[in-house]
Amino acid sequence: MRIRTLASSFVFAALAALQVSAASSALHDAPTLARLVAPAQVAKPRLGVSIPAADHGWTAGVVWWARECAKLHPECEWTIATAETPEKQISDIETMMAKGIDGLVILATESAPLTPVAEEAHSRGIFIVNVDRGFLKPVADIFIEGDNAAFGRKSAEFMVERLGGKGKAQGSIIILEGIPCTVNSDRVNAALKVFGAESGIKIVGQQAANWNRQKALEVTQTLLQKNPKITAIWASDDDMALGAEQALSEAGIEGVWILGGAGMKDIVKRVIDNDPIFPADVTYPPSMIATGMELATSVLVGGRKAEKLQFMPKHMMIDIELITPDNAKQYYFPKSVY
Repeated sequence: MRIRTLASSFVFAALAALQVSAASSALHDAPTLARLVAPAQVAKPRLGVSIPAADHGWTAGVVWWARECAKLHPECEWTIATAETPEKQISDIETMMAKGIDGLVILATESAPLTPVAEEAHSRGIFIVNVDRGFLKPVADIFIEGDNAAFGRKSAEFMVERLGGKGKAQGSIIILEGIPCTVNSDRVNAALKVFGAESGIKIVGQQAANWNRQKALEVTQTLLQKNPKITAIWASDDDMALGAEQALSEAGIEGVWILGGAGMKDIVKRVIDNDPIFPADVTYPPSMIATGMELATSVLVGGRKAEKLQFMPKHMMIDIELITPDNAKQYYFPKSVY
């Protein structure tokens, strides 16, 4: 019995000594212990967002939504760059690639010049979400756009109806185009198809105003000098619609109405108020940039990109709605930036 007690005491003493030794060793090697105990740190995905500068209302909305979305995702490292020209945007993207980004969300200033740099990024394995203005080659992993063909068709059909109805429409109209890109082409081609079916509608002027209010003012002034007696203006954008309105006002021309587009809050309010100059509008949300950013984070955060891409669409199209006095309150957001 005495021997068993002495043996037990010896074992307890030995264990206590080992615990003290282990604690002492851990204190001297705390970083090593921390690495063993702490979970492995996953690197933050590095995401670049390349968008046009806020040179008019809609792109100002794009910039605002991009910055708001980035705030929601501190688990990513964001670089948001705005560009006034395609050359500046190409340079921005090249700088991002040099820094080793994992993904790019791109809303192109113009489709054609941005396609080669997007193709280069894609060849390097960079995940690409293309928003709104499509590339000329299928180099994006995901493409998000508004239904611009529906934009052109629905707006033109409204104009035909207001000018007397299908087969009976009468009037002379001016068409203002945007920046050369897939968005503009889809809108204009769809509208021209509708107008072309109406022999009573005469297009007396058609010119690009680059979705810019000042440019639209100047272009409309020039077109009005040649054809002052018009019925309506198909502006295809709310900023251009306001420029066209200013041109009409300065020329002292009354009774002409304008159809813009994109859902600017100031125009939607005038639709609500039954302003005769703006009888309707068309939706086209700048928040689609944030949709693209959300998809990019979904794919890249936490790794396993290839597996996640199995569940992602290659192409997303956002519905376009005609805004009239009957439904305009649904699309009026007075606190929004656009």
